[in-house]
Amino acid sequence: MNKQSLPRMLRSARYGTFLLSLALTSLISQPCRAQVSASHPVSDTQDAIPEPAIPAILKAFETFEVVAMPAAHDQKDTDDFILSLIRDPRFLASVNDIVVECGNVRYQPILDRYIAGENVPFTEVQHVWRDTTVQQMCGASGFYEQLYPLVRSLNQRLPATSRLRIVAADPPIDWSMIRSYEDLTPFFDRDGSIASVMEREVLSKHRKALMLFGVFHLLHGGGPGEGDAVTRYEHHYPGRTFVISAGDEPLEDANAPGGVWPSLLRTKNSRLGSLGLDSFISSPITTDQDCNVTDAFAGKSSKTVADQIDAFLYLGPQKSLLAEPLPADIALDRAYRSEWLRRMKLVGLPGPSTLEEIDAQIVANAADPIWVPPPRQSVSQEMKLRMRQGCLSRKHPAGNTAK
Repeated sequence: MNKQSLPRMLRSARYGTFLLSLALTSLISQPCRAQVSASHPVSDTQDAIPEPAIPAILKAFETFEVVAMPAAHDQKDTDDFILSLIRDPRFLASVNDIVVECGNVRYQPILDRYIAGENVPFTEVQHVWRDTTVQQMCGASGFYEQLYPLVRSLNQRLPATSRLRIVAADPPIDWSMIRSYEDLTPFFDRDGSIASVMEREVLSKHRKALMLFGVFHLLHGGGPGEGDAVTRYEHHYPGRTFVISAGDEPLEDANAPGGVWPSLLRTKNSRLGSLGLDSFISSPITTDQDCNVTDAFAGKSSKTVADQIDAFLYLGPQKSLLAEPLPADIALDRAYRSEWLRRMKLVGLPGPSTLEEIDAQIVANAADPIWVPPPRQSVSQEMKLRMRQGCLSRKHPAGNTAK
């Protein structure tokens, strides 16, 4: 492991979430050099045609109730694009809700008051995204520290009936009550929580929403067991969601961006869409119905990219993309970082063991701000055992041991 990338690893669910069903599907696409597998031959399909991204996304809201895309997974360019999209006056006229991965549902009343413009201290609002199950990502996110104040500011210029609402979708964990890994197990079904919130707060009310989640929460017909969040709610609300993933290097291979970005490239009837999903996204480790640890893509080789993703967002050549920096208020807040470190150790993710080690890596990262796709990492037997035990504990709460 590159030590200089360690804080980024801890902030990003691309790494640690491979290891835990706690945050299993909060991963952004991990691009590799696209290869066409024998099971997905490309014949009469066309190259994807790049469209200016913001107009294309706004156009999608005319047909779909939900546009879903990744955010806050260490890619600063993606996050900056989302903030620009939200500031566009056409977005404010088209969308009702922004549903977020980094939002603890138990703090929704505080969030509603803050977004509506009430006098709520920012330190109180920070609990919304800092106290989620995805500590390694949300707890150190600079994107959400900007998103919430931005929406609050935009709402102050709008009539009450036109204001945006931010909807939290992460399980209602109370970290003050978490003292062991076993205490975390009731909060592992994050996709169930997301799907429930989407149905209750958005889809049943026919509201328009931007979903901001790791792409493994968003795939059509994806995910283990009952499926990811979009797959679950599409049983009741099919055809309502337009799914976007982030991409870079494979899209350059496809000659897709045409030198223009940000661009949106649709996958339907394209060579891009004819590829297998594993050409773009590293498969996470999950558990099957018997709690055996397995590859999440196992048995899904017949599915193409177009089956599960509707479009890719292209933001420029990979070597020019930036990583999201750690916010200064976190870097300076030793009390919060001590709690953050405690949570990380409870979850069992690798990383620094002391605040001094974290400080050293924050300084080192300042000299290396370029975003680098994470390597495909193997999962230790210890972590596989934890995943199996967590699965067994959820299925049979009384006195399970891994076998």
